Formats: sequence, structure tokens, C-alpha cells
Amino acid sequence: MVDLIRIELYKIFKKWRTYIGFIALGILVPLIHIAMLIEGKTTIDFMTRNIQESFVLVGNLLNTYLISYIILTSLAVHIPFLITLVSGDLLAGEATSGTYRLLITRPISRTKLILVKFIAGFIYTNLLILWLAFLSLVLGYFIFGSGELLIIDGQMVIIFESNDVLWRFLLAYGFATLGMTTVSSLAFLFSSLVENAIGPIISTMAIIIVFIILSAIQVDFFQNLKPYLFTTHIMSWRLFFEQPLDINEILKSGFILLGHILFFFFLTLTLFNKKDILT
Repeated sequence: MVDLIRIELYKIFKKWRTYIGFIALGILVPLIHIAMLIEGKTTIDFMTRNIQESFVLVGNLLNTYLISYIILTSLAVHIPFLITLVSGDLLAGEATSGTYRLLITRPISRTKLILVKFIAGFIYTNLLILWLAFLSLVLGYFIFGSGELLIIDGQMVIIFESNDVLWRFLLAYGFATLGMTTVSSLAFLFSSLVENAIGPIISTMAIIIVFIILSAIQVDFFQNLKPYLFTTHIMSWRLFFEQPLDINEILKSGFILLGHILFFFFLTLTLFNKKDILT
């Protein structure tokens, strides 16, 4: 199994599209750092404009934690596209290159093939989130240093002490990986149905956009459906930055995302085992 996963990872990382996500984040995150170096004070003033008359804010508010929070909030809705570039090609790429028959004639079952490719996609997703965490937290630390984390959500103002922040970010990135794995699983499902990676990429992003639009429509039917859509819980990493921590809500979101992952995986497995391989 380990050797098969290693082979799949080699196949993933020998394709140029695999590096688009890493390159995109490697450009965007430093650009955000540069922008915050130039306009950071203005950003802080804008964020705190409603509380400056009531509070005197001191200390290093423009720090790696604030920048990382802003980056994660800004990019969490764009990273799914980067994920689908690889996940949507895991199976469809085999059909495009005409290697399906070669794969299933090897002494491994279709079930094991699906499992290996799914794990390889999961590893890629984790590596991309780790790359984002490194650029945001580690690179940001050398530029801005650490300090308290100031979060303003509507009328609510939360300030976390510097020694109470890092563990929240580590868990938040872990939860973000769960959300991105859900996206990867959906793209993987579509990848098993077609013979070109463009279809899974477009289909996955279309479903995400449709679900987000439905969630925003203030109609009782859609609002009752909203808690069960995976797009509702992709941003639930923010729950780790609430005080007090709502463990029940975190677990609820986690189980819903995990349920989607398992559903997409076993549906892919079922369909692929019944699939007629013609290429």
C-alpha cells in the first residue's frame, strides 16, 4: 500500500498543474505581507474605528497572528479551486492518458486503486494547507513578530493573549484541511465519471457556488437546508477563535464534513467498481 501511494504521489507531483497551488500561495501570501507592511496601520485603524472612542489600544496589534487570520479568511474560499486542479485529475487523468486498462490489469483491486488515489489526494491537500500555514505563520513571524490577536466580528471585540493563539491556529488549519478534503472528495467523485479533468473542476466549483448562493437566500426552505450543506461548514475553523470555545458546534461541523467525505468516497468507490473501462 505504501509503495502504491508513493507511486501515486510521484504521478501527482510530476505534473505541472500540481504546483499551481503552491506557486499561487507563494506569490499571494508574500504580497499580502508586503501590502500590510505598507498599509497595515491604516488597516488596523479601519478595523478599530468603532471602538477607538471607548478603548485605548496598545501593543503590537499588527503581528503574524492578525495577518494569518486575515489571510486564512481571504483565501479559504479560493483554495478549493486550487484543490480541484489536482483532485479532479486523479481518475480523469488516467482516462485521458488511456492507462485505465493498464491499471486495473495489475494485481490490485479497483477498491485498493480508489483508496490509494484518494489517500494521495488527501496528502496533497494537507501539503497545500501546510504550505499556507508556513507562509502565513512562520514567514509572518519573521516580518511582523507575535502579539495579541484582535478580532472584531460585528459588535463583538475579542482580544486573545499571545500565548493563547498558536494552538487555535493549529487546530484551525487542521479543521480547514477537513473542509478542503471535502472539496477534494467531491472533485474525486466527478473525476471518476468523466474522461477529462476540466469537467470535475468546473462541476465542483459550480456546486460550491450554487450551495453558497442557496445559503444566502432568505427563504425558509433554503435556510433549513443550509446547516446540512458542506459549504456552510468549510469556514467553521473560525469557531476556534470564539470565546468561549463552542465544542459542540465544532464537533457538529466536523461530523457533517466527515459525513460528506465518506459519502463522496463510497459513492466514488461504488460507481468505479461498476464502471466499464473502455480506455
